[in-house]
Amino acid sequence: MNDEVLRKNLTGFLKEGHAHVTLEKAFSGISPANRLKRPKGSAHSLWDLLEHIRIAQEDILRYTLDPSWKSPKWPEGYWPAVRKAIDGRTWSRSLKALLADLGEVVSLVENKRRDLTAEIPHGEGRTYLRQMLLIADHNAYHAGAAVQLRRTLGDWRG
Repeated sequence: MNDEVLRKNLTGFLKEGHAHVTLEKAFSGISPANRLKRPKGSAHSLWDLLEHIRIAQEDILRYTLDPSWKSPKWPEGYWPAVRKAIDGRTWSRSLKALLADLGEVVSLVENKRRDLTAEIPHGEGRTYLRQMLLIADHNAYHAGAAVQLRRTLGDWRG
């Protein structure tokens, strides 16, 4: 296996999206009026999706790096509480935290001193690579759901 090629491709998938929309594009420029809307048939709002991705990504990353990390209770701890309002500062803080953690994920992938195929010492047989692929896959899945929801709301300029 060519380690450099693996890292380059995984980093690209995490940051640039490739066949998927990036998190930044999926969650930027949304009309404040649409952040909490749940159209008929939609289980989640854009806020729900943003926070869910942030919480899950943080959990996977922290679990990977910190043997003392305590994951949220499944499944309710991975979704935000229902809100009646969301201000711009709260939205921005969540998006900024999501992107900062994504930057930390990318740094982990780019760190050539870390063997991505090695098992995480406290990881119950999981590897660093598995965790990074899980983050990439989960982010792409829910970013796609956000784009679909934005289309339904008439708030996507792709």
